[in-house]
Amino acid sequence: MSESPYTRRMSEAPRVCVIGAGSSGITACRSLAEKGIEFVCFEKGSGIGGNWRYENDNGMSAAYRSLHINTSRQMMAYGRFPMPEDYPDYPDHFQITSYFEDFVDHFGLREEIRFQTEVEAVEPAEGGGWDVRWSARDGESGTDRFTDVMVCNGHHWDKRWPEPAYPGAESFEGIQIHAHDYRTPEIFDGKRVLVLGIGNSATDISVESSRHAEATFLAMRRGAWILPKYLGSKPTDRATTGIMARTPIALQSLGMSIMLRFAVGKPTDYGLPKPDHKLLHAHPTVSQDLYNRLGHGDITVKPNIERFEGDSVVFEDGTREKVDVVVYCTGYKITFPFLAPEIFNADENQVDLYRRVVAPDQPGLYFIGLIQPLGAIMPLAEVQSDWVAELIAGEGALPDRIEMTRQIALEQAKMKRRYVKSKRHTIQVDFEDYLRLLSKERSRSRALAGSA
Repeated sequence: MSESPYTRRMSEAPRVCVIGAGSSGITACRSLAEKGIEFVCFEKGSGIGGNWRYENDNGMSAAYRSLHINTSRQMMAYGRFPMPEDYPDYPDHFQITSYFEDFVDHFGLREEIRFQTEVEAVEPAEGGGWDVRWSARDGESGTDRFTDVMVCNGHHWDKRWPEPAYPGAESFEGIQIHAHDYRTPEIFDGKRVLVLGIGNSATDISVESSRHAEATFLAMRRGAWILPKYLGSKPTDRATTGIMARTPIALQSLGMSIMLRFAVGKPTDYGLPKPDHKLLHAHPTVSQDLYNRLGHGDITVKPNIERFEGDSVVFEDGTREKVDVVVYCTGYKITFPFLAPEIFNADENQVDLYRRVVAPDQPGLYFIGLIQPLGAIMPLAEVQSDWVAELIAGEGALPDRIEMTRQIALEQAKMKRRYVKSKRHTIQVDFEDYLRLLSKERSRSRALAGSA
C-alpha cells in the first residue's frame, strides 16, 4: 500500500492546536489528552462554553437569557461524561455551561487552555505542519508550530442577513436586529414586533415576544414541521430513536407524521403555511409553545416580507403592518477568519470534508462539530474527536485523496436528493446514521494503519 500523506510518521511527535473551548473544543482536548498527545487550546473568551456561555466575552455567543436546549439532556450529553441526573429534561444555558465547566475539570484540561487568546492565522509550515499566529488580550502575541490543527470555532456566530436586503430596509424607522444579538424581552415591551424565520430561534423569540409586545408577527418564506419537545411524557428525541432510526427514511417520515398528527395536528391547523417538503427532509423546528401562542391569537402568521415603507412592513400577500422591531432569524454563515480562502473556505456554506471532518487537500487539518444533526452535536463531536486523536496518534490512517474526494461527492449528492435546497442543509447529518458511519470509519482507519 502506498503511503497516504495523512499517515503519521511516528518519528515526528505530534503537537496539536485546538481552536475554541466550546462544546466541540473541550471534547477534542479530552480525546487528545487520553492519547497522551501534546496540545494547546486557544480560546478567545475568558471562559468555557462557546455559544452556550451567556454574554460570552468572545463576542460569538447567540444565547439569549431564556434559552433552553432543544434536545434532551440524555441525547445531548457526552458518552464519557453524562449530565447530572438532577438536571431537567431540557436544561437552560446556565446549566449547560456548568456542565461544560465540570467536564473540563473532571478531565484536567483547564491548564492546557489559553484563555483570552485569539488565533489570527493558521498557515501551512515549511516542511509540514502548521504555523499558528495568535494574540492575547494582554498584548502578548506569537507564532507556534503544530503538526495538526483541530478547528472547533463553531458555526452559529457569523450573522447571515437577507441578501439582497429587502427594499426600503435601509430607511425603516424601527429597530432591526439579528437573532444573534437578542438577549432579553424588554426590547419588545409595548412594541409591534416582526420575527422573520421559522427555525428554533424564530419560534423561541416570537413566543417570548408575544408575552411582552403589543403585537407579534411571525413571517417566513416557507413552511416547516414543528416538533413538540414531548410526545406523551417522553422527550420527542428519545421517542424517535432506536429501531425507528434504523428504518428507511420514508418510513421514518411516515411514522413521525402519524405521531405528530395525533399529538398536535398539522401546521396548517394553526395558520402556518403547508410545508413544501416531507417531514425529515428539512431540519425540523422544535417548540413546545408555538402552537399554543398561535391558538391563543398572540402571534399572527405572515408570508415573507416584500418591502419596508417608513414605519411599516408590506408582506408578499399585500397586507401592511406598522412595526417597531424586526428580528432577523436568518441563520449564519460558516466562516474561518484564521484560514485563507486558498487553504479552506465554505463558500455558500458548502463544506468539502471527508466524513465531515478531514480536509482532503490539507493534511493535518481537521474540523470538529461542523455538522447540523437531527439531534445534538456534542456526542457526535466526541466521536469525531476520538477518531481524529487515533489518526494523529498513528493508530489510524486515511484513504488517499482521490477516495476521500469521491466519498465527499457521494455524501453531498445523497444530501441534495433528500433535503430542501438551503444553506442550512449543507452540513446536515442524521444523528444515528452518522454515528454508525463514524464507527465504521474508525474500524477502517485502524485496518489501514495496520496494513501500512
